[in-house]
Amino acid sequence: MPNPKRKFTRARRDSRRRSAWRLEASSASKCSNCGNARQPHRVCPSCGFYNGKLVIAAKVKKKKGAEGQEGEQQ
Repeated sequence: MPNPKRKFTRARRDSRRRSAWRLEASSASKCSNCGNARQPHRVCPSCGFYNGKLVIAAKVKKKKGAEGQEGEQQ
């Protein structure tokens, strides 16, 4: 197995390692249903549509005040 003839300086070694430390940002595309940004080839997290079809039903957020009022009226 070959061995290096000279020692690599720390600057040369670190500059080689430094060149690929950053991750690239993933691309985003628009949802055809709601227009929000989403990852390509994935279900839209905001509306649950993919390729013009409803795949996952969106969860409805309940308000804290509405839950308390329902219990008092019954």
